[in-house]
Formats: sequence, C-alpha cells, structure tokens
Amino acid sequence: MMTRVICILALAATVGGCERVGVFNRNAPVFDGERFRTKVSSDRKNRQEFAVTVSTVSKSMKGAIAAGEYKSVQHCIQYFGTSEIDWTVGPDTDPQALPVTGDTITFRGRCRDV
Repeated sequence: MMTRVICILALAATVGGCERVGVFNRNAPVFDGERFRTKVSSDRKNRQEFAVTVSTVSKSMKGAIAAGEYKSVQHCIQYFGTSEIDWTVGPDTDPQALPVTGDTITFRGRCRDV
C-alpha cells in the first residue's frame, strides 16, 4: 500500500512539473486553434539579428506563421523595447516560399533600434 502511495505522489509531482517546462502549458498562446513550439536563436553579442523556428507546421501553416511572428515580437520587445522588425524571411513572405525543413519553418529578422 505504501509503495502505491509513493508511486502516485511521484507521478503527480512529475506531471505537475511538466507545465513548468512547457510540455502541458495551458497558458501558451493558441494560433489558428493550435499550440506551436517556438525557439529564438541569436548571438549573445548581437541580439538584434535573430532566427525563430516553429515546429509542427503541418498542424496549420497560418497558425505557425502567427506563432513565429509572436515569438519574434516577444524577442524584440525583451531586448530592444520595440515590436518593429525588418524581416529577411518572415510573416509577410509568401507561404509557398517559406523555408520548411521537415515540419519546421524558420523566420529571420532584425529588431529595429528605438
């Protein structure tokens, strides 16, 4: 009986921690009815230039584009206090021309100085 209680408590603690690492984040924004995993990459010495990858594009291209734009704007606001971005490849790019590798798209841009 004690083993069962310990297993249940361990499982509850594990699942409870999943939200903190983003596995079950109920507060994550939804785009076109879906949640997307996004990641920003930038050089520490030059946060102005960045790339954003959005996974599981097959769920919804429209949603993935919106998620990528959202993450990009968050990045620029965090580091430069502006949502203005000069895109190399971004949400205004023709969806057919977006670089999709596997099931992931990549945006590239530069945050404008304030």
